Amino acid sequence: MPDLTLLLGAIERNARVNDSLLETLVPDDLTFTDGRGGWSLARHLSHMAAFRGGWLLNIAPDYARGLPERTGGRHLWEWVAADTAALRDMFRAGDDAAVRAVQAHRASGEPFADPWKEGAYQSDPAQFLVHIIVHDSHHRGQVMSLLRQGGRSPEAMERLDDHWAIWRA
Repeated sequence: MPDLTLLLGAIERNARVNDSLLETLVPDDLTFTDGRGGWSLARHLSHMAAFRGGWLLNIAPDYARGLPERTGGRHLWEWVAADTAALRDMFRAGDDAAVRAVQAHRASGEPFADPWKEGAYQSDPAQFLVHIIVHDSHHRGQVMSLLRQGGRSPEAMERLDDHWAIWRA
């Protein structure tokens, strides 16, 4: 099996981008919507953060322990965080759990469970980490659009792009 070093570095950089975004938000930002019935910024970010635990509950439940409790008893797919501290905590805990699950399943050679019989992550458990990065990227684009629609100045939007500096490090 291929070495995970590059993918683990990508997950860590993805986490830094999420942290960078969260650091720029103020409480009112979490209420932004598109005004057309779409998700709020808080809903997008909560979905992103809870995504890891939601999948782990199905593919490697032992690694999801503690994640649902962080939602205050709400189902992971329904949880909407009230603040960025809760989001940051869920992102970090979910990333840690996902990495541990992937490493354990790769080491044992045991594939993740496939409760829906759709073949998810059966070729290599590390595909779960790729899914996390792609999923986060998708929703971060929506978050950026909501911030722009919510009135962020061009200068503030430019500062948000500073997270790309991690690729030059």
